[in-house]
Amino acid sequence: MITTIFQDKPVVDETQARKPRTELLKGVWASRAEMLAQGRTELSGFQIDELMGHIFSNGPCYHYVFDPFDLSFLYISPQVEQHHDLSLENITFQDILDQIHPDDMAFVASAEATALRLVRERIGLKKITRYKMSYCFRFRARDGSYRLFNHQAIILTTDDEGRIGKSLNVHTDISHLTTENNYRLSLIGMDGEPSYLNIEVDDQADTPQPSPPLFSPREVSVIRLISRGLTSAEIGSELALSEFTVKNHRKRILKKAGCQNMGQLFGSCMVEGLI
Repeated sequence: MITTIFQDKPVVDETQARKPRTELLKGVWASRAEMLAQGRTELSGFQIDELMGHIFSNGPCYHYVFDPFDLSFLYISPQVEQHHDLSLENITFQDILDQIHPDDMAFVASAEATALRLVRERIGLKKITRYKMSYCFRFRARDGSYRLFNHQAIILTTDDEGRIGKSLNVHTDISHLTTENNYRLSLIGMDGEPSYLNIEVDDQADTPQPSPPLFSPREVSVIRLISRGLTSAEIGSELALSEFTVKNHRKRILKKAGCQNMGQLFGSCMVEGLI
C-alpha cells in the first residue's frame, strides 16, 4: 500500500517506485508466436453484449478489446479512468501493464504461458473461443494503493489458421470481497466445454485434467442474479421458480462452495474461477 506522510510532497513506498517487468508477459507472447494471429483479425458479426453475459463481475469493472498482434486497443470502456490514474484520450496497453504490482508480474506472465500451453496440449486452438481465462493479481488504483483485481479474458477472433486474434478483457476490483489471492489460473468452458479450475501456473507442471463443474447451470444463473442484488422472490420470477426453490438453491450453493455467506461466495467465485 502507499505510505503517505503529510509533508509538502507525498512520499511513495518502494513498491510504487518500482516498475513491473512487463517484458516477461511480452516474452510469453513472443515465444508462442505460432499460436497468435500474424495480422489483424476482423470482428464482423461480433456481439459484445452476448459475450459479456459469460463474464461474472461482482464489483466495479472496466473492459477493453485488445489485439496482441500490435498491442492495440479496438475499444476501452471509459470506466478505466475510475480505476487507474490514466487518461482515456491517450491510454496505451503498456499503460495498463504498468499498473500491475511488480511482485505479481511474474505470476501474470506464468498464468498466460500456462493458458497457452493448455490450449496447445489439451484444448486445441479450434476451441479457444469457447473458453474464458480467469486469474487475479494486484493493480495500482487511482489513489496509488494496490487492490486485488480479477482478470477475465475471452478470445473473440482467430485468423484463417485458427490462431488467436482479438480478446475481450474485463478487470474487476474485488478488494471489497477478498484480499487473498490463490495465484492460480482457471480456464472456464463455455457452451458445454469442460473447465480447468485452480491450475498451478508452472510450465513444468503436468497438463491438468478437466474439472467437474461445481455448480449446475441453474445454480450459476441464481448466483449471477444474486450478484445483481435480486431477492429470492425476484430471482424466482426471473427464472420461473418458486421463492422456496430459489432459497433451497441458495443453501445448496453455499454448502457446495463451503462458504458461510454470499459475500464469501462471490470472493471465492472470483478468485478460484468457479463460474
